[in-house]
Formats: sequence, structure tokens, C-alpha cells
Amino acid sequence: MQSEKKSPRQILYLFMAFLVAAGIWLYADQTNNGNGSPRTITREIKGVPITYTSVDTVLADRGLMLLDEGTDATIDLTLKGGRWMVNVLDASDIRVTCDLGSIANSGVQRASVSISVDPKYGQVTKQSLYMATVNISELYSKTVDVKCEMKGNVAEGYSAGQLQLSVEKLEIRGQAEDIDPVSYAKVTLDLGKDAVETVSKTLTWQFYDENDQLMAETGIHPTVESVQATLPVYVTKDLRLVVDFKEYPGARARNLDVKIEPQVITVSGDAAQLRDVETITLAEFDLLELLGDNATNRHSYPIIIPDGCQNLNGVTRATLTVSFKDMTSAEVVANRFEVANVPEGKRARILTEELPVTVFGTAADVEAVTGDDVTMIADLSDYSGASGTYTVPATVRIGTSGDVGVTGVYQVQVTIQEQQEQPEEDTPQE
Repeated sequence: MQSEKKSPRQILYLFMAFLVAAGIWLYADQTNNGNGSPRTITREIKGVPITYTSVDTVLADRGLMLLDEGTDATIDLTLKGGRWMVNVLDASDIRVTCDLGSIANSGVQRASVSISVDPKYGQVTKQSLYMATVNISELYSKTVDVKCEMKGNVAEGYSAGQLQLSVEKLEIRGQAEDIDPVSYAKVTLDLGKDAVETVSKTLTWQFYDENDQLMAETGIHPTVESVQATLPVYVTKDLRLVVDFKEYPGARARNLDVKIEPQVITVSGDAAQLRDVETITLAEFDLLELLGDNATNRHSYPIIIPDGCQNLNGVTRATLTVSFKDMTSAEVVANRFEVANVPEGKRARILTEELPVTVFGTAADVEAVTGDDVTMIADLSDYSGASGTYTVPATVRIGTSGDVGVTGVYQVQVTIQEQQEQPEEDTPQE
């Protein structure tokens, strides 16, 4: 007889029934006899580690140290609480401490332990000891040299600088028989293969005797846990000297003859610092300085190399010789005028009819400019409350497609009136 295949709805009902049954079982398991009170149990946890405090501070300041031999390391506990919480409790959820800050002398002594457990797990009903036995000894110290062994190599074309250690002498503490054989402490710095930048790592110690034999670290307590080892990796590069030119319409860097002496200097420095450096900028040069009557084409600048680098050429200044390849100027009479930002409720009229303007640029661009291409614009933004006739600064707009600049300061006369006023007759200007 073939078994009847269950429908998805039947499977869902079976799954829900299983969840309800599991919930009922869990509730019954957590309560006593179904009366709703928590079911409590006791559990013994063995080997909970004891943490000793004030060892590296108070004890060390008093010339004392804690010995592992003869000192209680763990404690056994019995806890009582809800069955579920007690069972999930782990030894790591329990903190047992013993403060040695009150100990002033060496010898085997006893000190109180303190137990901390989150109340949700239950309470401690029994413990194997209330006072821990501790073995305190006189602290003996010794200072040894720190050595660093290097592995790996720097890449071709790079060079290593002098090794730098944050600790060159190390104080170690412990019993005399443990630390007297120590001759030096050693760390190992691995550069990797073909290092191309400075290597810096935090390293831990190993201790060696006078025969260069590695020693077990048991009983040897360094006052510093690690050392920062840094090996600078340098690279030598040729850097091109450049000048940043500040351009204007009619005065472009593409129209320059530029010569910088020297063109290149050789520097040595940290490889990481120089990785993306290809040039040294001497200065910013304003190209309008080449247009005046007293313009100077030759300038001298200090060569400022990147911090921490060395100038291998020894040349400290560079000379810039610069001039325009093609530069001319001309005077063009402007006959177009505009006003901008006329105050609300007012009207303005420019009285100036013509104004000579000096333009500059390449010969071809300047020759293409006529008076009809030049517009003078008077900005009345600062005259919102004014009425009458004023001399107003004007800007110049060149309407050609060429690259042309303007030199000089220009002003026009403007009459400002309320809109309801009749325009005044033009008064001839002297």
C-alpha cells in the first residue's frame, strides 16, 4: 500500500505542533513541578584562573615580584541558579582577582580573593579557597643591550639608512638565577623581498646567553614589552625644476620662452616620501610682471627640496629667464558702453562717448580688435542710494575670438536719476 503524500499545509501544521511541544517542554524544564517557580541547580566549575593585580606597579615599585612557583593559579567554585543560565555559564564569564597592593615584604603569604559573576547566572555558594597563597620574592634587575637581526633586502636602486630602535637598553627583572645568564635581548626585523619604502614594525624580545644560545623566557620579566624598529629606505631621484605661471587673457604660458638653470637636481630621501614626486616648484610667477616698462626677464629663486631629503648637487639657487615669444599692445578707442546693476526705481545714462583702451596679446590677436569689439561696462552696485552724475569704475569686455588682455584702469561718467524725473540736458564736460 502506498503511503499518502502529505500536503504543504499538513507539513506546516506538523512543524507548528513541534514548536508548541518544544516550548511546553522548555517551560516545564525551567520550572519545578509546573508551579511556575524557576528550577534551580548547582554546578561545580573547576580551574577558574586567578588574576593578580598591582604586580607590575605597586610590587615592582617596592622591589618585589610574584613567583609562579608556590602561588595559587586557579580556584574551584560551586554556583547555584536557574538551570538554563547555570549550564550556559563559562569559566570566562567569571572574574577572580587578588590584589597584592598591600604586600610589603617577600615570602609566602596569603591574600584575599574577589569573585565577580553576573547575577543572571546565579550565585557562588562554595569556593575552594578564600585566601590565595602567594610567593613573593625580592625583585632583581639587570640592564642588557638590545640587538636587531635583519632579514630580507631592499630593492635595486634603493639604499637602507641607519636602523632606529625605540629601546637600545632593556631592563629585565626576576630572580637572580633566572636573569643573570641573560647576555642580551634580540629582535628580528624582516624587510621582506625588495623593500622600496621605510620598514617600521613593533617587535618582541628573545633572550640569549653569552654563548648566543636562545634562553627560555620563564622568570624573565622585561620592563618594556616591545620595541619599535625602523629601517629608513632611501631612493635617489632626479627632480625637474619648474615654475607655476599665473596666466591672464593675452598673457599665456604657451607664448613664453622659458629657461631654468639648472633644469634638474638630484636628491636622496625616504622612498615613500619621494615616490610620487617628480618636480620641485620654485615659485609662482605673475605673467603681468613681463608687461611693464620696468619688467625683468631674469629671476633667481632658492631651491627648496622636500623635508628630510638631501640635495646631492649642492646647488641651492636656480635662475629663471622668461620672455614672451610674441607680444604687442595697441590702443583701441571704445565706443560701446553699458551699465550693470542699475538701482531699482532709477535709470542711468553714460555720458562718456569714447574712451581709449590699451589691449595686449599676440600681434595677430591684437590687430583683429577694433573699437566696435570693445565694450565698457559701468557697475552701479555701490550706488543704490545715489542720484546725480558720478565717475564710475568700468570693466572692459573684448568681443573677439582672439586671446586678448586689457591693461590700465578705466572710468566713465554716469548720470543716475529717479525714473519719474525728466532727463537733464547733457552738460558739456570740460
